[in-house]
Amino acid sequence: MNKFTRYLRHIVYLEDELDRAAAAASIKKNIAFRGPNVIILACAIFIASIGLNVNSIPVIIGAMLISPVMGPILGFGLGLGTNDTGLLTNSLKNFLVMVVISIVVATLYFMISPLRMTNPTELLARTRPTIYDVLIALFGGVAGMLEHSRKERGTVLAGVAIATALMPPLCTVGYGIATLAPRYIFGAMYLFLINTFFIALATFIVAKFLGFERAPGDELRNRRSARVVSLILVVMIVPSVISAIGTIRDNNFATNAERFVAEHKTIGSAYIFDHRINLDGRTQTLDLYLAGEALDYTTKQILLQSALNYGLHSDQIIFHEEASVQNIDRNEVMRNLSDHYLETIRQLNQTIVELQVELARYKALEKAAAADTTAAK
Repeated sequence: MNKFTRYLRHIVYLEDELDRAAAAASIKKNIAFRGPNVIILACAIFIASIGLNVNSIPVIIGAMLISPVMGPILGFGLGLGTNDTGLLTNSLKNFLVMVVISIVVATLYFMISPLRMTNPTELLARTRPTIYDVLIALFGGVAGMLEHSRKERGTVLAGVAIATALMPPLCTVGYGIATLAPRYIFGAMYLFLINTFFIALATFIVAKFLGFERAPGDELRNRRSARVVSLILVVMIVPSVISAIGTIRDNNFATNAERFVAEHKTIGSAYIFDHRINLDGRTQTLDLYLAGEALDYTTKQILLQSALNYGLHSDQIIFHEEASVQNIDRNEVMRNLSDHYLETIRQLNQTIVELQVELARYKALEKAAAADTTAAK
């Protein structure tokens, strides 16, 4: 065990790989937003907005790779970790400049863009933060700070820029302003603030852990800073946990609803030719569109009782039996029925084969037992 412990310490030993002074100098140098940094940021935001506009993930990733948004955030975390008030103030000022430039550029783009977004999936993904976004930002921040602290840097910072996804939420805020959609504005801004805070928190933790040189300061101010950080931590993390619980609940409902529909395609002389899973709002619902004979009360109750085995309650299932007024694709209905019956036949054939194998095994055993009895006589 001692040998293993020594080996473990050897592979995670950091001291020989670190250059704290160079890391601090690099972070401080990349904080300022003026000159080329402003133009690069504007270009990156413009590219990311185009990527969101056309739902192109590669374009969004490309924009994140060239954006300089991490500088002020890392500076803020380092300032907290080293009690450097000047660095904190400078980082905060440049952070606000960065946010304003980003939102203005994104808003202008979406105001002049001729493309209208009918299914903005990438934008919608930036409006509902969860605990998973917290974890991504936290561990991404740790990786980014460790990479800054290394003597020889690799490609980790590029990966951190992609993983923490700071730019798309700002672009989404711009879209919300351009289209006067509060849902996009507040949801995306909250996600951006979550990413920002937990990257800064990770930087703060790593700076403390690695023992970066502290700026002179009084203990009272340090304790006040710690309380402020703790308060912001609670404010940021609690809503994201609630959102994550909702996401998990929606996912479980959708999965169970699909299973329920797949296993109840036919109900007596009726059949489900279509269904809709609704996850908007506080209550999830499953709409079942039925064709064939109308279901009587008893059959519906049996079906609803069966739904309980899938975690679906009776008030979550809505029957639609007005098949005559629905826009039915009869070919699709027949195809669904055909698929269902073919699957049923396949399962029956498989059961028959298994029974035949089992019967053959019993016959072989019976024959062997008979031969043993004959030999014994």
